[in-house]
Amino acid sequence: MHITSARIGRFRALCACLVFGLLLAACGSKEPAQRAAFIGFLQARVLDKPGLRVPAPTAEEKASFGDYAQHYAVIADFNEGMNKSVSQPMTQVMAKGALRSVADLAARRDDIQAAKQGLGGLRTALDQELAKADGARARLQQPDDLKAVYDKAYEKTVSAPAATFKEVFPALDGVFDGALALGDYIEKNKAKIQVSGTTLRVTDPAVQAELDRMLQALNGQSKAINAAQAKMQAMVRGS
Repeated sequence: MHITSARIGRFRALCACLVFGLLLAACGSKEPAQRAAFIGFLQARVLDKPGLRVPAPTAEEKASFGDYAQHYAVIADFNEGMNKSVSQPMTQVMAKGALRSVADLAARRDDIQAAKQGLGGLRTALDQELAKADGARARLQQPDDLKAVYDKAYEKTVSAPAATFKEVFPALDGVFDGALALGDYIEKNKAKIQVSGTTLRVTDPAVQAELDRMLQALNGQSKAINAAQAKMQAMVRGS
């Protein structure tokens, strides 16, 4: 077989391309290092820290994660969204629906009703933020070693806070419902109830008994709120 110089040249060129391609593959595969950097960040900065921590990575750290920076964005975006659309507005709802005294329940009916309606909006907002985060997480493609660590971080920073926050809603609903019912009852029986400052004086024993029952139920709901808030604080602090 006669090998011409042209064929030799083409063969050398093909070999050169193959070698160059292999070198590119070897030099361009940054994924293992990026994955290791991301796993290390999740473990050291999120999982190993007590309580709820969602630290903002530095520009250098984000660069070291490569495409995995978008995986962390799912967690960070949820917490930012929950803070803006749920946690901060919750403070306003609680302030508006705060029970100052039994005596002014009837006068503040509109405030309490507005707080109850606002609570429904917060529940919807939390459901939307969680659904968005869960949907984004479901679309992530992760190697098994990263998935194991990421799943724990997601549970700690997304799933658990959302579930704990949701425990407050039924208790708050109960308090607002009980307060509205109590205010309506006082208004309905105002001829038998004398209001003096923050004190109620009742002339009808049957009315007094019903007021006592309603107040006990309201106090029970308040204890449920305190228990849910204590659980949330313990989760945030890690104690």
